[in-house]
Amino acid sequence: MIHLDYRDGRPIYQQVLDGFRDQIRAGIVGEGERMPSVRELAGLLAINPNTIQRAYRELESEGWIVTVAGKGSFVCAPPASDLEDLLEKFDQIAGKLLARGVAPEHLAARMAKGGTDHA
Repeated sequence: MIHLDYRDGRPIYQQVLDGFRDQIRAGIVGEGERMPSVRELAGLLAINPNTIQRAYRELESEGWIVTVAGKGSFVCAPPASDLEDLLEKFDQIAGKLLARGVAPEHLAARMAKGGTDHA
């Protein structure tokens, strides 16, 4: 289920979009799985169906989902471009950490542990 934070500076449709991307990346929503209908999800989240429709349109244009007329929307495998997006975000965050004085060796050690070192 997508969680909305009304204190978040991102628009609601962007939170829905990011939430589904994260769930697909994590395997919570698997390839071939049917997405909730626009009306169903709008009712669950108590938001305007147009907001959900906008998020679904963008997910489809990016290759995250496919819509089959009369059947609904279904999850695809994460698009290849997603890996580049994630690596770009990693580069930005790593650059900020390095600028704040975090040693490259510390970043490398965290990466070797899968990012689970919270010391």
